[in-house]
Amino acid sequence: MIKAVVQENIPECVDVIRTSFRTVADQLGFTEENAPGFTAFATDELRLNYQYREEKRPMFAYFDGERIVGYYSLLRLDDNSFELNNLCTLPEYRHRGIGEKLLEHAFAEASNAGCSLMRIGIVEENRVLRAWYESHGFVHLGAKKSERFPFTCGFMERALD
Repeated sequence: MIKAVVQENIPECVDVIRTSFRTVADQLGFTEENAPGFTAFATDELRLNYQYREEKRPMFAYFDGERIVGYYSLLRLDDNSFELNNLCTLPEYRHRGIGEKLLEHAFAEASNAGCSLMRIGIVEENRVLRAWYESHGFVHLGAKKSERFPFTCGFMERALD
């Protein structure tokens, strides 16, 4: 079941994000030393609390009973678009359709807020993830190498129905 995140959920959300993104870090050789700003290493309670309280980001979690096993947040970019952030599912819960349910939920939330465009940034080298987003209607816009990261940042967007 997908529910809005409340302040008390923040510590568990941090664990879900860090654990989920850690698999990508391990697969692609990212470490806290060579990619300290990568989600698996940079996400902490301070950051999520700031996004929750100050930025007022919509945050949602997928619950298996009382346990949070998936997460995403939205950042409003302008009147017409949202950026999808940190969509993730714990490794042991993958391939059960949870990510797709979270993604569809994000589309509905953005549409209900009057937006017609969803944007996302990805690790360009993660070909499986890029293909997954493309299979859900995202279009690849390009990529940019950042000096902050040992990977290329890919940019995608999808028009909302």
